Amino acid sequence: MTYRAPAIFGLALLGLALLLSALAARAAVGRGSEADILKPDQAFRYVTSATADEITVRWTIEPEHYLYRERMSYESRTPGITLGSASIPTGTPHNDEYFGQMHIFRDALEVRLPISARPPGPVKLALAIKSQGCADIGLCYPPQVWVANVELPAAGTAASGSKLEALLKSTRQSADDEPLPVAQAFPLQTALADDFTLELHWDTRPGYYLYRHSLQASTDSDKVQLGPPSLPAGTPINDESYGETLVFHEPVTMTVPLSRRGPAAVSLPLTIEYQGCKLDSICYPPQRVSINLELPAVSTDASGAAAPRSEAEQDRLFALIRDGNLLAVMAMFAGLGLLLSFTPCCLPMYPILSGIIVGQSGAADAGSAGQTGSTTLRSFMLSVAFVLGMAMTYTALGALVAAAGAQVQAIVQKPAVTIGVALLFVALALSMFGLFELQIPSAWQTRLNAMSGRQQSGRLLGAGVMGMISAAVVTTCVTPPLVAALTVIARTGDLSRGALALFALAIGMGIPLLAIGASAGHLMPKTGAWMNSVKALFGLMMLGMAVWMLDRLWSGTVTLALWGILLVAASNLLGTFVPLDEKSSLVRKLGKGLGIVVLLYGLVLLIGAFGGSKDALQPLQFLRGTAAHDPDSASESSPLVRIKTSADLDAQLARAASAGQPAMLDFYADWCVSCKEMERYTFPDPAVRKQLDRAIALQADVTAMDADDQALMKRFGIIGPPTIVFFHADGSEQPGFRVVGFMKAEVFAAHLRRAFAAAPER
Repeated sequence: MTYRAPAIFGLALLGLALLLSALAARAAVGRGSEADILKPDQAFRYVTSATADEITVRWTIEPEHYLYRERMSYESRTPGITLGSASIPTGTPHNDEYFGQMHIFRDALEVRLPISARPPGPVKLALAIKSQGCADIGLCYPPQVWVANVELPAAGTAASGSKLEALLKSTRQSADDEPLPVAQAFPLQTALADDFTLELHWDTRPGYYLYRHSLQASTDSDKVQLGPPSLPAGTPINDESYGETLVFHEPVTMTVPLSRRGPAAVSLPLTIEYQGCKLDSICYPPQRVSINLELPAVSTDASGAAAPRSEAEQDRLFALIRDGNLLAVMAMFAGLGLLLSFTPCCLPMYPILSGIIVGQSGAADAGSAGQTGSTTLRSFMLSVAFVLGMAMTYTALGALVAAAGAQVQAIVQKPAVTIGVALLFVALALSMFGLFELQIPSAWQTRLNAMSGRQQSGRLLGAGVMGMISAAVVTTCVTPPLVAALTVIARTGDLSRGALALFALAIGMGIPLLAIGASAGHLMPKTGAWMNSVKALFGLMMLGMAVWMLDRLWSGTVTLALWGILLVAASNLLGTFVPLDEKSSLVRKLGKGLGIVVLLYGLVLLIGAFGGSKDALQPLQFLRGTAAHDPDSASESSPLVRIKTSADLDAQLARAASAGQPAMLDFYADWCVSCKEMERYTFPDPAVRKQLDRAIALQADVTAMDADDQALMKRFGIIGPPTIVFFHADGSEQPGFRVVGFMKAEVFAAHLRRAFAAAPER
């Protein structure tokens, strides 16, 4: 089937103007300073000098420019010459908008490179120097690689020619060969980046390295849970003990997200594990360090350090729920729900509710012609029951899912559940056709009547139950407001705020449904043959809902054929096969004309299905000998590389790190409407593809929601698809850049440009 984005998308409106104005401001600054931009070799100059066993690289950095420590490396490209770990100063801490927490150098820098192995005589070394820097005006240079030819004197000679100096140097080297105590070799520091992010920093000394797999943190606290840690990719080595593994020769920071059960201050007991070695020397035993970290109360200042400004809409909404006035939060989320009610995910609600109103009102109005006020009130109350059932499901199920850490789609998108709900819609359709009447058991109805004295109670209960089912199964899209509310519950433990935001979101989504109920008494016929025709029409719509739900379980060709059959049946309802006479009304003539059009289109869909087509907008494309484009075949030309497991992702991130490229991971599912919109309208856009060429673009298909899919989603705390995660070139996630829900091509292209700002254009 074809999915079209509606004119209004609530998930793209909030913060879009702010983002575009910020990009325009940055572009204006860049244009104003274009004449002052230096070339990389002018902004960052270096000279080299060497002794028999050490190379010194001295950098001169122009004013208003800086180099990243974490983006600097040195290697030998001359066979037979091996360099040890570079001795690089710590640098100045810098919270970078592209790379996160970094260290930078300004003005001048001196780096020392020990020579581990070399031929004895004079030799020339090809030294590869990798670096990346930025200018204060907002320009970041692409990664640079220079190769310097360094003359090394013969081994065993001192650069100064002084025997005393050579003897002193030899003595110092002998002392340096003694392994440091483990606490001095890998000094450990802990810090809070914000109320929900813990940073563990190992300031690894030159000549030492840490095993990446050994870095772990755990707690036995029942008030705080640790999320999956984020680490750079590391350097691959062939280790005698562990085989092919990853290590860190440089200082490294591990970022750990925190989920708190409440906003109050709490003491967090931590157990930190790590293991490292001295290069070409000893390996230390695994270390376990126990500390107690005091977490302050969650900050209420949305503009403070604990709540940094973020690019992601769901993160801004998260801060709003957590810190804002509760009434203002509910009003905001009710408005967002109203906007979401016009998206494709919520549109199936309308025929469901309309069918309930028609079915119940028709039964109640038999023999009660003219009671317009009573019918309007009854329809409105049915709508209220439906919307409240939907809101209760959003509130209760959302809170339970967030608190338990489960994936809501893993529960409601199982084939058995989908088939069961589709059969329910078929039963509702058959009821509309008059085959039988759906009602609650008479014993339950008697009790409800005794409690309320009103025959309407059973119908209200049924409408409420249908609202619950619709919210849990039909509305499958993940949106920024939904993710923000669930994240508040999961991370802060503030159940009341998150649940009330979800309730307000559902009420906002139900406002158009309430309008349908309020107007049904005036718009729907009350008695006679018209009532039967309207009920039959809504019965066909219920069958259409069943086909729409089962579309994710079978081929698009089958779906196309079923739509064709339904349209042929609908044309019969419109009177296509009933002859007209001179007494026929204008409405009757227009109805027959519309029925003929519907019949022809239904026949075209059937022909297209028999020809193997899947696209309802181009069902006869097969006649030209080419298959119409559809989401099922989108992967053939997709710029995204499919992965399945966390191991697949780690391998791709390592590939990206070796190439110095950022990466992007898109979570996709066949049953996700917004995912198919992204596949059809966003990813094929030329501007989007141009940006994706600058990075390693990956996609995880979580349609099956098996153990591998759930493990990958749990690793990043993903609520559901579509969610897109961005990574730095070192393999760590870019905070604040996640995309949740559908995003239009032009907006997504601008988002990619910012996320991949440090990557070179192609």
